[in-house]
Amino acid sequence: MAEPDLKALIEAVARGESDAFRLLYNATSSKLFGVAIRILKRSDLAEDVVQDTYLKIWDGAAGYRPGFGSPLGWMVTITRNRAIDVLRKRSESQFGDDNGDDIEDANLPDPFRLAAQNSDLRAFVGCLKQLGQQQQDSLLLAYYYGYTHEEIASRFGAPVGTVKSWIRRGLAQIRECLSDG
Repeated sequence: MAEPDLKALIEAVARGESDAFRLLYNATSSKLFGVAIRILKRSDLAEDVVQDTYLKIWDGAAGYRPGFGSPLGWMVTITRNRAIDVLRKRSESQFGDDNGDDIEDANLPDPFRLAAQNSDLRAFVGCLKQLGQQQQDSLLLAYYYGYTHEEIASRFGAPVGTVKSWIRRGLAQIRECLSDG
């Protein structure tokens, strides 16, 4: 069976054609669910994200610009952004109203304990532990939990430029540490 023309389907959805929307959903929903489940690790949350994604697609199909990427890429981006938003909201509710001073005491999975299962990851965590606490926390918030530089800066009460420097220098130190090992 031939692959559907996603660009044509999105154009039809932009005109309000519900049959095209159904075909678009049938052709892409499993892929978008896969993206959401990889980020959220929970099928109930992933299902909600996919539903929200298709609402955004229905409402925003006229805004799709083929010159900026493939139709599936556009839909994956919507899904990914929505999943990250859900993940952030869940993480923030777990952090509560603290100011981020004690990341380790938060009720979150401990990446350091998970590291014991993989030698490459153990090497990475060993290098990560050589950094200062603010650099460690900034890197974890950015790359493990998906926070933006602005959100990290707000959490620590630091300028965005400072947070960017912590992250950039921390990554450079980790890269150097891993290449020495």
